[in-house]
This record gives sequence, structure tokens and C-alpha cells, in this order.
Amino acid sequence: MDSSNFYQEQQGTGPGTCVQPTASEIKQGFAQGPTTTPSLFHPLKIRSTTLKNRIAMSPMCMYSSHDGFATDFHLVHTGQYALRGIGLIIMEAAAVAPEGRITPNCLGIWKDEHIEKLEQITRFAHTNHTSIGIQLAHAGRKASTNAPWLIKVHGANAREEHGGWPNDVIGPSQVPFSDRSWMPNEMTMAQITDIQREFANAAARARRANFDVLELHGAHGYLIHSFLSPISNHRSDAYGGSFDNRIRFLVETVRAVRTQWPMDRPLFVRLSMTDWVEPSQEIPTGGWTEEESIALARVLAQEHVDLIDCSTSGSSPHQKIPLAPGYQVPFAHAVKRNVPGMLSAAVGLIADAKQANSVIESGHADLVFVGRALLREPNFALDAASQLDAFAQYPHQYERGRSKTKHSFV
Repeated sequence: MDSSNFYQEQQGTGPGTCVQPTASEIKQGFAQGPTTTPSLFHPLKIRSTTLKNRIAMSPMCMYSSHDGFATDFHLVHTGQYALRGIGLIIMEAAAVAPEGRITPNCLGIWKDEHIEKLEQITRFAHTNHTSIGIQLAHAGRKASTNAPWLIKVHGANAREEHGGWPNDVIGPSQVPFSDRSWMPNEMTMAQITDIQREFANAAARARRANFDVLELHGAHGYLIHSFLSPISNHRSDAYGGSFDNRIRFLVETVRAVRTQWPMDRPLFVRLSMTDWVEPSQEIPTGGWTEEESIALARVLAQEHVDLIDCSTSGSSPHQKIPLAPGYQVPFAHAVKRNVPGMLSAAVGLIADAKQANSVIESGHADLVFVGRALLREPNFALDAASQLDAFAQYPHQYERGRSKTKHSFV
């Protein structure tokens, strides 16, 4: 332990690791006796990175940056989860170009000056023995909007006077997300090459900032997904039309990223496994499908991608999503069944410990991403261990707050 850092360095393998309680801890009522380790708390080794448990924090936009810079907010926000036992934190979507932000307040990683604060955040996570990643993204045709709490003030779209860039919104085709969205400019071949280079450069910065894991955002209607979906991709060149053409932008981007992201570090891709859009009069082609996602995952397995983060939707306001607890878990299971060697993660309305544990225990996914439930319950991982009758290591500063099964002054 670094004596200059004694106040925060965690002992052992860090908070959120299941361990056996000592006789003293049992006597004091912190545990009833020896425990077993539930599936949710089994470690997961991916390349050179070992996650201490299977609970991951889903990347969620915080809209709290200026000029793409991470701030003290990000250090405190992300740091609390590093303290509280999460196995893997994925920081929010970081734009690879300023025009690739969803809002003017989104995180960025398009210039070297962004690295310093990001490295401070990864250092804190590592001090607490927590793995941390970052999601690289380009918003594409869904860029230049306003943060949720500013919509009532300025409207949904960010105009130039509010820091937006409506004339520089881009996509594979001139097809807006909705009749209220900005009209994107169709990307030229030169722009395609430039943005792939920006993804690679961003990966190099993520490496320099000491992230353990990199995730590419290929979901929710943003740029990569908009190339995949026939709803948004009407191109007639090498990047549109057939399945092979529509996946070309992502596959080439993965290759570019892997030139800068070390082979010993994990690479994830988040996909919208389906658009939830059937062929109709409004959208004759229908949307991107589960079958196409499985075929794409097989291709990505050959491109050194380690895990598919299985989300859905985001390409069309006509989507019809059958919301229910764990409604996206079957897609993660489909990847595990049909794509040898590819890990999968489940995400979406997974909100309690027993549900999350059953996803892992049943073999439906290798990792569970938790999002809004973590915003409500930052102690989710440590509480999950208790709810599953396990005994997890606590941050030593918070040990006094551990729940007891009985009270004693011994």
C-alpha cells in the first residue's frame, strides 16, 4: 500500500469481492456464518482484465461537461461506484469529435487535453481495485440536441445560440430521426474515413488515460447504428444497401480502433439488437433485426471484439418496445448460444439482485449492466451481496455502516 495514499487505498481485492467473514465479523452480527459465492459475484477474466464480479455500470450520459472536458462532477459521480463494489464501470459516451456529441454538455475525448481529468478518474478507480472503461461514440443524426433539463427552456434541438451545430449534423443519408429533428448531411467518403480515424485517435487517448476496457457505441440510433439500420441508411455505395455494406462502417471502425487499443485489453461493442420496427407503409424496409445482429456478432468475433453489450431500439419513433423486467436478456442469451467465443452482456430493466444473479446463473449472459437502478441505489452491488446471502468486502471507510444480522458491542 502506498503510504501517501493510505486514506483511500483498499486492501485485498477491493469492495464488491465476496470473501469469507471472520469469526469476529460473525460474532458482531455482520454475517450469520460461512457463505458461498453467488454467480453474480464470480470474477470474469477478459484478456488481461479480471472483473471482481459480474455487475457493470451501464454508460449513462450526465450532460455535465464543457467543451467535452470531464469535471469534478465526473470524478465524484464515477468515484462513488468505484468505492461501492461495482465490478466494471463504463463511463458515459465520450464523443470522438465535437460534432459527435449528443448535446453541447456531453463528454468528449477528441483532444489530448481531455486526458488529464480522465486519467485522474481511472487512477481513483484503480486505487479502489475497480475496473473502468469508457464508451466511444458519435451521435450522428441525433447530435446537437439539448440536455433533458434544458428542453423546457430551449426546446429539444440545440441551436447555434445555445452551443449547437445544426448545420454540421451528419449521417449516412439525409434522413432525419423524426420530423422534429435536424436534417443530417449525407456523409462523404472522406468524412467516413475521417471519423474512423477519430475513433482510432480516441482509442489511443483512452489507452493513455489508463482505461481497462473500451466500448464502441453501436446502438440507440447514433452514428454507427444508423449505418446498420435500413431505416436511416439509404446509401447506394459500398456503405449502404446489402448487409455486408451496412456493417462495413462498424467493421472498419473496429479495425481502426484495434490499431490503437492494445490486444491485451478488452473491446466491447454495444448493439441495438433490434429496432423493434416491422415493415409498414411508413417504413417499408422495417428495421435492423436480431438475425442481422447475430450475423454481425459473428463477424465482430473475428475482429477481436470480446463482448456484445445487448441493448435495443433507437432508430425510429415508430418503434414498439415490449417493455418488461429483463426484456432484453433473450438477446444476450441469443449471442451466447449462436456466436462461439463471444461474451454477452444483458442490460435493461434489471433492477434487483436476485434478477441479476439469475441472468448469470442461468447462463443467459456473462455480465449484467445496471443503469438507472444504480442512480437510485449507488450501494446496489454491496447490498446485492447481502441479499444473496453472501459476504462482500466493503470499502474500509464504510465498514461501520455494514448491515448487521444482530447487534453486539463485542
